[in-house]
This record gives sequence, C-alpha cells and structure tokens, in this order.
Amino acid sequence: MDALQHWVRQQVPAAGPLVPVSGDAGFRRYYRTHDSGSGQSLVVMDASADKASCLPFTFIAELLINHGLNAPHILARDLGLGYLLLEDLGDATYLDLLNEPGQSIDTVDRLYTAAIEALVHLQNIPCSEQLPRYDEALLRRELALFPDWYLQRHLQLTVDGELRQRLDAIFDVLVARALAQPTVLVHRDYMPRNLMPPRSMLAGDTDDERPGILDFQDAVCGPISYDPICLFKDAFISWPEARSVSWLEQYWQRARSSGLAVPAQFSTFYADCDFMGAQRHLKVIGIFARLCHRDGKPKYLEDVPRFFDYLLGACARRPELAPLAQLFDDISLATPKVDA
Repeated sequence: MDALQHWVRQQVPAAGPLVPVSGDAGFRRYYRTHDSGSGQSLVVMDASADKASCLPFTFIAELLINHGLNAPHILARDLGLGYLLLEDLGDATYLDLLNEPGQSIDTVDRLYTAAIEALVHLQNIPCSEQLPRYDEALLRRELALFPDWYLQRHLQLTVDGELRQRLDAIFDVLVARALAQPTVLVHRDYMPRNLMPPRSMLAGDTDDERPGILDFQDAVCGPISYDPICLFKDAFISWPEARSVSWLEQYWQRARSSGLAVPAQFSTFYADCDFMGAQRHLKVIGIFARLCHRDGKPKYLEDVPRFFDYLLGACARRPELAPLAQLFDDISLATPKVDA
C-alpha cells in the first residue's frame, strides 16, 4: 500500500488516501482517491499481483473509447508495477440500481435498452488481430472447470469412466454449437455488475445514456451470442424467462438492423444463446467453486443454484441438452452433502 500510495502521489501530488471501492474475483484491487487540487475523484487499479492483465486492459479501454463507447480513460500507467490511474465513472453499477427495492420496470427497461445499444456498438468494432480467439482450446479449458473444481473438488466425485464419457459428449455438442456462430468482439463479462449508469442519466439527463463499461480486459473474438447471455442471464440477479426473452429479442432486432450477422430467425438465435449459455454457466459454476476452495471466497457459491436453474431451463427447451439434465439428476442422487 505504501508503494501504491507513493506512485499515486507521483502522478497526483494532492491525492488523498486510498479507499477500497471494490473487491475482484481475480487479483486486481481498486481504490478511490480524491485530488484536493482539482477536486477530481480518481480510481486506482492495483494489478501488481497480476501485471499481465494491465496490457489487455489498456488496449481494450482505448479501443472502446476510440469507437465512442464509455470506458474509463487511463490517466497514468506503470505496466511494470501493475498500476493504473483511471477516470472515476461513479459509485453505482447497474446491479446496484436493479437491486434497489421498488425499482420501476420503466427504469429497468431503460437500463437494459442502453446496455443493448452499447453492446451492439461494441460488437460492431472490428476484431483486432491482437485479440485472443475464443477457439476450441479455450472453450474446452473453460468447460473443464466444471468437472475439475465443482464435481471433483467441491462435490468430491470421481470424474472418470462413464461420467467422463457423458461429460465429454455434452461438451462436444456445446463446443460445436459455439464454433458454428458468427464471431465478434466479446467482452466476456458484459453483465450488470460491470456496467455503470452515467452520472448524467442518474441526474435525469437523457442526452447520453451510454453505460460505463468495466472489467473488459479478458475480451476475445468469439461467438456473437456470448455477451447477450452474460447480460440477460446474470450471475447475481435473475429475471423471469419471458422478460429475458423479450430483451433478447430486442437485442436481436437491434443487432440485425445494425448489420451484425445474427441468424435471420429469432428462434435460431434463441437456441444459439441456450447452447452458448450452457457452456458459460458450467464454466461459471466451476469458477465459483475455484474461488471458494482455492482463493478463500466462499460467498460466490451462494449463486451456483441460479446457474443450475438457467441450465435446467435450457435443457427443457433443447432436446440436445437432455443428457445434461439427466446427468444432473444422476449426480444429485449420488452426491454427498459437502460444506463449502
């Protein structure tokens, strides 16, 4: 902390103390400081434990800003130390607003409409050669998190023999469906916790409702349905399926009108989303188990049932996913109760 504070004051001599503003599922930490000279609030990113994440962060931030999206401007950087000084986009996230008691559906729809517009804009950015590809190897590494961390580490199941074969067959279907989709720039965590309503919107100004976009450093070039699934099947807040489908169709219509290569029929795109969602949901369940058992962050496991609900809904709609629902049934019968 002394080293970080020293670096911040080299950039901003009148900077105040660093106040934590956010935890992170990774190894980055964020702090807010106040420049008493200018009166400006600033955010400091400490990625000293994961310096490799700084370069993608700076590259994607500048890419988004240069294409008219609302991402934090980088005011100073030291990639060797893993420190960034960022524009402060505010305190409230979409998730904070959506979780407020009594929030009107008009406000919720307004937030999601703005998020859809920004997402379509983001997906129309040409995929840079510098971006990693969401290829088969990456898709399978992500899927492996489910058996490795949830089934084996959390539930203490042995994943081999018939169970391994059944999982592999399901994974083959999910990977094939993902790779068959058109590719675009993919944020990979385009969800309410990583979107911020602009201060002007909170003040009642409707001229600029572009959400502030955060946590984009893991962006890749990949399947077009991935980010819509992140937005409408969130890790920390759920909506009735009919409402999610209504927003998904709104996105599909907007994407088509913008020239994005979504399928000509919404029903086809909805199916693509279910298969892509199944891959993501299995991955996230594995990540949440890893956060618990490797990183000492058990709170994430509280949201695992939400992802099983998403998965079972997709299984009910898509006959190709029926083997996954059967696998869940078989595991639940044989699974001992294990404390986090």
